[in-house]
Amino acid sequence: MYNKLQKTNDKLQSSKKIFDIGERTYIFAKTILDIAEQIPSGTVLDVIRKQLVRSGTSIGANIKEAEGALTKPDRKNRIIIARKETFETCYWLTLISDRYFSRPIVKDAMSECKEFIKIFTVMSKKISL
Repeated sequence: MYNKLQKTNDKLQSSKKIFDIGERTYIFAKTILDIAEQIPSGTVLDVIRKQLVRSGTSIGANIKEAEGALTKPDRKNRIIIARKETFETCYWLTLISDRYFSRPIVKDAMSECKEFIKIFTVMSKKISL
């Protein structure tokens, strides 16, 4: 009985939306690494994998830099860069999905990218210079 309740509780907790953007982008970066590991090897695919990892992990890094920014312009700039990296990551995920493989993890990451774009747009607009 306890195991059944624990599994249900774990499922509920995993389905809860994370509102801390730093934690959320960190989890997203780990998802990007999981996707990258699923991409087969090959000259072209190696380039796509590297681009995906670079842009997908950069989102959270820029958000962390924004959290540590000393000035409003620097904070806003880092959020804008995170938004740009999110657009690029969405591009690579779309290409992977359309050309190579379409898996639920890729579709979920694409959805998360779209949410990040909305969040970062609002965040950057709220910072008055």
